Amino acid sequence: MIYQFPQPTPVILVLNIHESRSADLVVPDQLITEPFVPVTTYTDTFGNRCSRLVAPAGRIRLYGEGLVEVSEHPEPPVFAPVQTPVAELPDETLQFLLGSRYCETDLLSETAWQLFGWTNPGHQRVQAICDFVHNHIRFNYQNARSTRTALAAFQEATGVCRDFAHLAITFCRCMNIPARYCTGYLSDIGLQPPFDPGDFAAWFEVWIDGQWHMFDPRNNTPRAGRILMARGRDAADVAISTTFGPNILESFRVWADEVPTVPQAPQLQEQRFFAAAS
Repeated sequence: MIYQFPQPTPVILVLNIHESRSADLVVPDQLITEPFVPVTTYTDTFGNRCSRLVAPAGRIRLYGEGLVEVSEHPEPPVFAPVQTPVAELPDETLQFLLGSRYCETDLLSETAWQLFGWTNPGHQRVQAICDFVHNHIRFNYQNARSTRTALAAFQEATGVCRDFAHLAITFCRCMNIPARYCTGYLSDIGLQPPFDPGDFAAWFEVWIDGQWHMFDPRNNTPRAGRILMARGRDAADVAISTTFGPNILESFRVWADEVPTVPQAPQLQEQRFFAAAS
C-alpha cells in the first residue's frame, strides 16, 4: 500500500496472519515501512494481531511478505447437523448473534425466516443460506462500495466478497446461529485460469454442533490455500488499514502465489506452500 499524507497521521493496520496459523509460517510475515517508522503491535479483543504507527507527512510505502505451509487438498465439507439452542450457547459466541455495523439483523429477520425457516438446522441450514447468497448477489469489482450493508447487498443484488459474507452472516444471526466475519488470503491453487485479480478475500464462520465452521458464500466451493488474517463481527472490526486523518491511497496490491518447493529446506520439498504478500 502506498499512501500520501499531508501531515503526520496515526494508522492502525491489520495485515498479519492470524495467530492460529502462526505455526504454519515458514517465513514470518513482517510489516516493512519506507521510509522507516517505528511500529508497535497489540492484540485486539477478537484475537487479531494489529500494528500501530504514525505515518510521516509525505509518501509512505507499507509492505510485507511471508511464506505459509498449507495443504494441497481442498477444504473438507462441513458435517455438523446440530444447531445449539441459544440458551445453551457459550457466552463468547453471543456477541455474534447481534446486529452490527454492516449486519442489520433487525431489518432482515423476517426475510430470513421466510427464506430459511423450512431448512434443516445445522450445516444444511447454513449451506442453504450460502447457496441463496451465492446465487442472489452478482460479483462485480466495479460495484464495490465501503458503505454497503447486508440489507443493501440484498436489495441491490451486487457486490464483492465482503457483501456476500455480510448478507450470509446476517441471515445466520437471524436464524439464531452465531456468525463471525473472516478476512484473509485466498490463492488460486488448484484452479484453472483466468484468475480473478487480487487474492484478498472475505468469508465467515458459524458456531454449530459445538465448534466454529468455515463457509464461503462468494465461492461456495471448497478451496485450497485459505489463510486467515482476522476475525470480527463484520468488516468494520477487521479493516486492513484505519487512518486517523486525511490521506490519498495511491496504490494497493495483494497477491498470493504457490511455491511448490523450498530449496533451503530439503525436508519440506514435497510440501506445497502459499506465499502471501501485500
